[in-house]
Amino acid sequence: MRTDLAVIGAGPAGLAAALAASARGVRVALVDAGTQPGGQFYRQPGAGLGAGPPEAPHPRWRTWERLRDGLAASAVRVLTDHHVWCVERTPNGFTVHALLGPDQEEPAEVHARAVLLATGGYEQVLPFPGWTLPGVVTAGGAQAMLKGARVVPGRRAVVAGTGPLLLPVATGLAAAGVEVAALAESAAPGRLARHAPALAGKFPEGAGHAARLLRHRVPVLTRHTVVRAHGDERLTGVTLAALDAEGRVRPGTERHLPCDTLATGHGMLPHTDLAESLGCRLDGLAVAVDPEQRTDVPGVWAAGEATGIGGAALALAEGHIAGCSAAAHLLDAAPRPPGTAPGPAPAALKARTKLRRSAAALESAYAPPAHWPEQITDDTVICRCEEVTAGSVREALDLGAGDERTVKLLSRAGMGWCQGRMCGTAIAALAGCAPTPAKRPFARPVPLGVLARPHPQEGPS
Repeated sequence: MRTDLAVIGAGPAGLAAALAASARGVRVALVDAGTQPGGQFYRQPGAGLGAGPPEAPHPRWRTWERLRDGLAASAVRVLTDHHVWCVERTPNGFTVHALLGPDQEEPAEVHARAVLLATGGYEQVLPFPGWTLPGVVTAGGAQAMLKGARVVPGRRAVVAGTGPLLLPVATGLAAAGVEVAALAESAAPGRLARHAPALAGKFPEGAGHAARLLRHRVPVLTRHTVVRAHGDERLTGVTLAALDAEGRVRPGTERHLPCDTLATGHGMLPHTDLAESLGCRLDGLAVAVDPEQRTDVPGVWAAGEATGIGGAALALAEGHIAGCSAAAHLLDAAPRPPGTAPGPAPAALKARTKLRRSAAALESAYAPPAHWPEQITDDTVICRCEEVTAGSVREALDLGAGDERTVKLLSRAGMGWCQGRMCGTAIAALAGCAPTPAKRPFARPVPLGVLARPHPQEGPS
């Protein structure tokens, strides 16, 4: 199909961008891998479940209803079950290449004059002994089970790691009837206090989670971390330990907690695969954008977690700004429909500035423990896809490897299905270097049969 603007990702940023651009007279195609819009934050239960709104409504349920109803009333073409693996620049704009459905075997293409990347982020999980046992899930994975399937991962859980996501995961599990044995947060409360002015707007939400934790009698252990997960066939318990001021485990503070579920996470990382393949400049690990959310590649905008992890409210503001900017660019040489306004709402600009400060403060306050690699034993699996252990990575370092790429070449760590998304942070930490974005030609595995098909010639737009 052909359109003016292809928005990739139907989470908060993508939804806001698509609605803003469509309202200004631009033809928009909203492309997403999910079976329905909403992304991870507004994840809805599958239609086959026949589930209504949750008993404990989403904290921003009304915002979701406005987005959902606005999308239904708009002219946006929604393309779900489209797994985008590449965006190709063409003489007339861009071609979005996707694979259809759960099997991801049939190809589909969207031809657009411009592209807006709202690809979101993915969880960062730091390995520890036993983290590959059945029963150990990511914090976001546990939340997705609650939101999307209305099921719980177990009966007795420990939630551990660092970051603001742990709070809603722990309260969500407790509200669903799971006994939450502990919430172990590696950050110290004082780190949040140092950023109090920037985080003032977050305190009411945090206080609400704290009240729910208290109501469900969930013990909260700050400056604690997981030392080991225990079990043979599946998880039977975890060992937690306290951290000193420098982020090292304090000997003698270990405690064992029986559980059948461990939900763990250490923040989020931006999804930048499509941006990198297009040649967009990165700022650290995130896509670099200007005040209008434009990348340095003409015709490409980016918004939401791909430009830096900041939460749903920031993603909504950035998406609105990006959608307005893309519409203004696309309509610059075309007559504008009467009554359309090219500029973004002032409230979105103000919110973006404020929320970016909050995001920077959260990133600083919830940094993972500085010395966490010291807890990784040689038999700990680092790369799950290729079953490479920490010992093998350290052998590669002894052979002279000093970065992720060389470790990969010597040990195969990062060569598997996820292409280093899960293990890249750990490999970099063991190598003593900063994580670097991996330049991947494709954003997901593609059947060879799809690549071998004749590429149709694109006609004039």
